[in-house]
Amino acid sequence: MNQRWLLRMAKWAHNPPSAARVKLVLGVVAVALALGAVEYFVGWPEWLKVNAPVSRVPKL
Repeated sequence: MNQRWLLRMAKWAHNPPSAARVKLVLGVVAVALALGAVEYFVGWPEWLKVNAPVSRVPKL
């Protein structure tokens, strides 16, 4: 383990993040997991899917 990581861990131990920041991070992780679960188990509706890319180069 690098000494820089040990210093960072010591800094966090002496000055931990606030409860609001921890709740924010956990909320963002929960939303990301929920979106992943919806995509995996249910799938996306057609209106929410990205259309096929349109070629800007004219076909000859």
